[in-house]
Amino acid sequence: MSALSALPFLKPVHLRSPRSSPGGQRRHTLPASEFRCLSPEDAVSVFEIEREAFISVSGDCPLHLDEIRHFLNLCPELSLGWFEEGRLVAFIIGSLWDQERLSQAALTLHKPQGSAVHIHVLAVHRTVRQQGKGSILMWRYLQHLRCLPSARRALLMCEPFLVPFYQKCGFQALGPCGVTVGDLAFVEMQHPVRGHAFMRRNSGC
Repeated sequence: MSALSALPFLKPVHLRSPRSSPGGQRRHTLPASEFRCLSPEDAVSVFEIEREAFISVSGDCPLHLDEIRHFLNLCPELSLGWFEEGRLVAFIIGSLWDQERLSQAALTLHKPQGSAVHIHVLAVHRTVRQQGKGSILMWRYLQHLRCLPSARRALLMCEPFLVPFYQKCGFQALGPCGVTVGDLAFVEMQHPVRGHAFMRRNSGC
């Protein structure tokens, strides 16, 4: 059994009944809604969503295509994609970090011995925004982290206008982030990954 098949919150969630043929026989269709870790083959779809979401707002992307491929090769288990009928509609990409706070190096490095998960980016496709998908995906991602033995907390940096969104997801502000990107300043936020041992014993993780 693969590690992912053991995670109940990553199993496909069918939001509507499968289509049937006129004769009443069920036709094979893609899952209406599915959550799974990403692979390098998903990198182009990831970058297309990210580019549209971020360039219009900040003029740059948190991760460029080669960096997306880099993290999806090194630590795919720290990513999560939301697929609807086989199409990626939202995603999160993370990596491990081994210091108390984020630094400039955290933008490009994955530290396998680290216990903090640095969430690089969360993005939702423009056609399905304002539907609560970002909050749902973040909740699923944090549940996923509770099944990873190395994860003790989640860290992210965001622009000040996004702080209320992440507070609603359970993150607490740590103060100004030491990382800068051009003229942009960020707030660093943290979410403890609690009860991971209990979750592993009681949810098949």
